[in-house]
Amino acid sequence: MSVDADGERAYRLALQTREQHIRREKATSNICTAQVLPAVLASMYAVYHGPQGLAGIAERVHDHAVRLAEGLRAGGVRVVHDRFFDTVLAHVPSQAARVVAAALAGGLNLRLVDADHVGVSCNETTLDADLHAVWAAFGVPPLPLPVVALPAGPARNGTRNATPPGSGSGIGGSGRAMAATQATGTGVGTGSGRAIPAELARTSRYLDHPVFHLHRSETAMLRYLRRLADKDLALDRGMIPLGSCTMKLNATTEMAAVTWPDFADIHPFAPLDQAAGYLELIRDLERWLAAITGYAAVSLQPNAGSQGELAGLLAIRAYHHDHASEGRPVRDVCLIPSSAHGTNAASAVMAGMRVVVVACDSDGNVDLEDLAAKASAYSDRLAALMVTYPSTHGVYEEGIGRACDLVHSCGGLVYVDGANLNALVGLAKPGAFGADVSHLNLHKTFCIPHGGGGPGVGPVAVVERLAPYLPNHPLQPEAGPSTGVGPISGAPWGSAGILMIPWAYIRLMGARGLRRATSVAVLNANYIAWRLSSYYPVLYTGRDGLVAHECILDLRPLTKLTGVTVDDVAKRLIDYGFHAPTMSFPVPGTLMVEPTESEDLTEIDRFCRAMISIRREADLVGAGTWPVHDNPLRNAPHTASMLVADEWAHPYARTVAAYPVASLRESKYWSPVRRIDGAYGDRNPVCTCPPVGMYADHDVVPAGDATADPDILAVSADARG
Repeated sequence: MSVDADGERAYRLALQTREQHIRREKATSNICTAQVLPAVLASMYAVYHGPQGLAGIAERVHDHAVRLAEGLRAGGVRVVHDRFFDTVLAHVPSQAARVVAAALAGGLNLRLVDADHVGVSCNETTLDADLHAVWAAFGVPPLPLPVVALPAGPARNGTRNATPPGSGSGIGGSGRAMAATQATGTGVGTGSGRAIPAELARTSRYLDHPVFHLHRSETAMLRYLRRLADKDLALDRGMIPLGSCTMKLNATTEMAAVTWPDFADIHPFAPLDQAAGYLELIRDLERWLAAITGYAAVSLQPNAGSQGELAGLLAIRAYHHDHASEGRPVRDVCLIPSSAHGTNAASAVMAGMRVVVVACDSDGNVDLEDLAAKASAYSDRLAALMVTYPSTHGVYEEGIGRACDLVHSCGGLVYVDGANLNALVGLAKPGAFGADVSHLNLHKTFCIPHGGGGPGVGPVAVVERLAPYLPNHPLQPEAGPSTGVGPISGAPWGSAGILMIPWAYIRLMGARGLRRATSVAVLNANYIAWRLSSYYPVLYTGRDGLVAHECILDLRPLTKLTGVTVDDVAKRLIDYGFHAPTMSFPVPGTLMVEPTESEDLTEIDRFCRAMISIRREADLVGAGTWPVHDNPLRNAPHTASMLVADEWAHPYARTVAAYPVASLRESKYWSPVRRIDGAYGDRNPVCTCPPVGMYADHDVVPAGDATADPDILAVSADARG
């Protein structure tokens, strides 16, 4: 937790794992895509239920498991473990297959552990009818439904509990039967909890923050989520020109199937005869992606581009291992250009390779002479070249074919990073111009949302000779070749629950649509480069002064001339209603802009006008009209509370701060905080739950469970989100 320029609380990301923070030769971790979206879903689940609700759900799950075990024991079935939470392991000598088949006939999937054991798990959706069906599959009579008396005293919305919020009456603690009964509105809880050892019962407090005690109705939760959304500068407000991120439209039509029970309710390890639709979708995607990239085979298992990189490099390592000549050195050197994504080097290290950096020339291209020299110097140990195409500098490098030939002539293989595939689809195929393996980012090029970092899908695509080394899975033979390198993800097909998005995108677009999308993405980037080049130099260009799907604007001359920094420009863009482009990557002091094909000319012109207006503001700073340390750029972003303050001591008008262009008067995004003090956040990297007193306000609104705890009598609007 940090503070902004006014000293107000402001939250910032403390652990940063983007590519620009990875030190290539000393890389140890290749994290690039956090599963933030699932984390947000989980956190909102906790916000809605709160500590009492979560404890109640857990108790209900555990009580079902306890009752299941009691019924099995009563019917003569041995339960292997006396201590468990939600999963019961039953010992049925030589009868496990029969029990599983009987359960399936009754509409339930049980886990066939081996010939003598069956595993059964309960969750919050388990009903008494499910327990009866399981008992029937084991051939034992059902237990009678337990009767649990409701506690005396008032209840609110069927969720109230006599236990104070966050008091830690967790599994095995006091009041659990009450929580189980009231949280679910059923009388299933027995409250025995005797399958959990007393020493494991939680006694510590949890979810103390006021936000976990305020939203107990669907309406309140809806408004809370809306307030959070209003603080975001997302694609539904304007273009997100983040270079190297491909923040394109995630169409509702493409995403709708994610919510269909036919997909959403299938377990990752469900028998394949119950997932024929999933399997057809997976095979379609594998075939289509292979055709788009020119490769022979594709695995959808990697959950992120970084995982796809690791899978591809493990395939290269395994290939070299199987084709090594006796007495020859191990091929473990990976050549990586200085312009590459940082994850490339990290993935190479994780795959057991040694990184050797290849220089780039003055135009930002891979220096082919340096590549040839290093490929020759390490020819007996050369495993691979990792190169991004188009380059991370945003240009089509015309020497890519020669680079592939150089590496192949020395016995190495070529990994082409597919991060910039949005500039290739329908125009060129990596597998056709010399590459041996690539990863793709379905959460970029193929429309899976990745704002905030996930969930990602980073398929790995390979030529024929590497196909035997794709990822596989010990629990699902259909997930990969038997000769594969092993699992790269916990589930056989990774984040299968979102694969219907790229499937729908490719199916709707077709070959001609995909080619046109790529062409428009490249056209948009070149239009921006042309429109802004007289205000901000474009750092790298290819033939005829053209770029690929993104361009790098060099702000270093502007900073030298006026004192206005890249941070100033990025923050001022927020006042204009735009998310900033990628800052200082791959070159410090620059902005990398990628508009994608999703933006029309109106929005692109709006962005260009904002950048031109900001340049004029910077020139006023350079001319001395505004001081370097007190001007609309250095003070950006401007909040509403700052502008309505009684005092205004700045040398520019409030209207200049809030409405630098007239169109903002019709639709204005207000930043919730001013510029964050990054150094303060660095010194305070661990965000602990603040004392409740910090959230007290003279203008307070009691809400939800807040009045139930003497420590949470009044909560400010800020604490409520």
